Amino acid sequence: MSAETAETAALRERVRSLMPRAKEDLTALVALRSVADPRQFPPEECAKTADFLVRAFTEAGLRDMRRVTTPDGTDAVVGHAPGPEGAPTVLLYCHYDVQPPLDDAAWRTPPFELTERDGRWYGRGAADCKGNIVMHLTALRALGGPEGRGFPVNIKFVAEGSEEQGTGGLEQLVPLRPELFAADTLLVCDTGNFALGLPTATTSLRGLTNVVVTVSTLEGEMHSGMFGGPAPDALAALVRILDSLRDEHGNTTVKGLPGDGVWDGVDYPVEQFRADAGVLDGVSLVGTGSVADELWARPAVTVLGIDCPPVVGSSAAIQAKARARVSLRVPPGTDADDALRALTDHLASAAPWGARVEVAAEGAGQPFRARTDGPAYRALGAALREAYGKDMVQSGQGGSIPLCNVLAAQFPTAEIALVGVEEPGCLIHAPNESVDPAEIEHMALAEALFLSSYATPL
Repeated sequence: MSAETAETAALRERVRSLMPRAKEDLTALVALRSVADPRQFPPEECAKTADFLVRAFTEAGLRDMRRVTTPDGTDAVVGHAPGPEGAPTVLLYCHYDVQPPLDDAAWRTPPFELTERDGRWYGRGAADCKGNIVMHLTALRALGGPEGRGFPVNIKFVAEGSEEQGTGGLEQLVPLRPELFAADTLLVCDTGNFALGLPTATTSLRGLTNVVVTVSTLEGEMHSGMFGGPAPDALAALVRILDSLRDEHGNTTVKGLPGDGVWDGVDYPVEQFRADAGVLDGVSLVGTGSVADELWARPAVTVLGIDCPPVVGSSAAIQAKARARVSLRVPPGTDADDALRALTDHLASAAPWGARVEVAAEGAGQPFRARTDGPAYRALGAALREAYGKDMVQSGQGGSIPLCNVLAAQFPTAEIALVGVEEPGCLIHAPNESVDPAEIEHMALAEALFLSSYATPL
């Protein structure tokens, strides 16, 4: 057995021995109701969570752990640890706020009580993103921080306190306090494996733009019996406009946006997607590209909501005004601001019967594509292969993480890698969120192996 193999085996055993401690940490974290919305939960819950991180990562060997208030009023938790002279610097990112539990009645276990069932650990935030916090803690402990042996690289740590609220506090902090974030490699640990047990780096994130479109046709509602027929119906006009956003195959067809992108990473089998998305039997998928093309390489429009009379209580009236909230996901290679203009122009031009259309933008977030040809990605791929016994694959993600673009703009030479414990079975943001402890164990080992193998001076 080579020295390298023996070192890896020892590290693997060290991580395995730390898993009971990882469960204790996650139990304590899940019990803290850190929803960063004071309208729903007391702010003290977030403060207690931040204080837990300060104590835990100090014990794990980091220094100067503290809370830093961001421009949105929430606290990030930051710290660092020096490595050997000449070693590269790695930033470890996560967030400690969580989504609200939503429908308590839909949970099969208490949302803020870590519960083991069928080999998984259930609770709000168990995966997103407190499972990644525990992954970081376990990796650092395995490398010997608690025993004072130090770390093989310079480490910076940042935990965001309002990621789920999308208020942008941390993104605004980056240019104000760049010294907290500057690193050769930034591990953004708020994603996960494409499938359980398949080591994955997320290399592509879609951008996002949302608009509210309002259609007006009459000065006020009119009786459908007296005026129905020639009187223009605002709701019917809105339906025609929204229908124009997709063709008969379900492809998104916003004028001016290319819709023929092809994904060059991991394939997403149709049956796996149908199961992951809960598509009903007999209902077809939409779009003419592959699942991966449609998810990660092409624009995708979604009608998020419509304001119109509900069925119960509706009257025999022609609607004078109707509105909808429309979301457009934007693939890498397309500028989100250009997409916003294209969507706005399309909605306005698609109005039938001369209906008046107003489009109000809610903002735009740019897509992201990671650079994957550097030493960090080579070291990460090797570490994941050792941890899982499988080669790393690259996948996209339909969601948006605006922080990645902010970091890429502030530190253009840094490598940014998105990894984590959040595989599809976790059901993040939904009732009955869970994490497979094997993912925490394997990803903690991979992180420890990466930090060790990346330690060669640049």
